[in-house]
Amino acid sequence: QVQLVESGGGLVQPGGSLRLSCAASGFTLDSYAIGWFRQAPGKEREGVSCISSDGSTRYVDSVKGRFTISRDNVQNTVYLQMNSLKREDTAVYYCATPGSHCHSWNPSHYDSWAQGTQVTVSS
Repeated sequence: QVQLVESGGGLVQPGGSLRLSCAASGFTLDSYAIGWFRQAPGKEREGVSCISSDGSTRYVDSVKGRFTISRDNVQNTVYLQMNSLKREDTAVYYCATPGSHCHSWNPSHYDSWAQGTQVTVSS
């Protein structure tokens, strides 16, 4: 069974850091791209970052320079390092796969959605 499981969310003060993990089970990640999305209350789910199977990365403008996506194919895990967090980063964060490449930010193009992890940025 193909499954993605997230961890690493929590409460952090503005300016702080968190690292989210997206671990795969039932398949090996090295042939897949992984995207991170987030959804704040009352808002649509939006793409945040994506890493393709070849290691190329994409970021939305609002997180460029603050978030870093990486992958460890030995650990079968993709990470999202989030620095300089802002209140507007508060959301439930999800990982999912669009196949082998990051070709779209449209959530309907992604499968195997993980359960979501809450990130709250507040003082």
